[in-house]
Amino acid sequence: MEQQNYKIIDKVVFKDFNLWYGKKYILKNINIAIKSNIVTAIMGPSGCGKTTLLRSINRMNDIIPICRTEGQVLIDGDNVYSNDSDVYGLRKKVGMVFQKPNPFPKSIFDNVAYGTKIHKIATGTELENIVEESLKEAALWDEVKDRLKESALSLSGGQQQRLCIARAISIQPEIILMDEPCSALDPIATSKIEELMRELRENYTVVLVTHNLQQAARVSDMTAFMYLGDIVEYSQTGIIFSNPQHELTENYITGKFG
Repeated sequence: MEQQNYKIIDKVVFKDFNLWYGKKYILKNINIAIKSNIVTAIMGPSGCGKTTLLRSINRMNDIIPICRTEGQVLIDGDNVYSNDSDVYGLRKKVGMVFQKPNPFPKSIFDNVAYGTKIHKIATGTELENIVEESLKEAALWDEVKDRLKESALSLSGGQQQRLCIARAISIQPEIILMDEPCSALDPIATSKIEELMRELRENYTVVLVTHNLQQAARVSDMTAFMYLGDIVEYSQTGIIFSNPQHELTENYITGKFG
């Protein structure tokens, strides 16, 4: 990856973070620092805890009644699991794009405007400008600028996913979480989303969960390999794929298990 021309700092830091679903131990003493303004990929076999780790950043796991955590997740030095943490503010700061495109049954415009209205960020002309800029940033504006009143459900799968990215960035988050964002897309749509991920890191910290090793190698600057709830290895993506330090990592990326 090319060098960024701004200072890289720790944006998200896990400190001795543990998570259980009931008695099931899911995340085991996670210690990892995710840098700002890069793409960080989290990879590993199914059931290893990748999505749970991702959802710990914006406390989406809170909606599971049997979820229990210990330790800290710091964003810009503030523990999001502290008793006085503002979860509403947290989810404005941390946008999320899910595995399957999930546009609302509303117009293209109203999908992008939804979060801006909910958070009372803007109205009128300012709102229109935010929608336009968000669609441009998601590389979708030229394809939909004459269709803004049409249903978002009329878009192709790849367009719907870029619309969901536009919706996520419309509220001006600092971090974008992506949970297998290309798993339901064809190769052409996947290529567009991957190109978009690389562009987004100029303004956002992007954390990507993926089963696709080639995708992690193509788009990420840093990669974490997870196995059975542990971070086995975390390093620059080039090192992970060319010179892994752990046999388990090497076995995974060479296809000996998955």
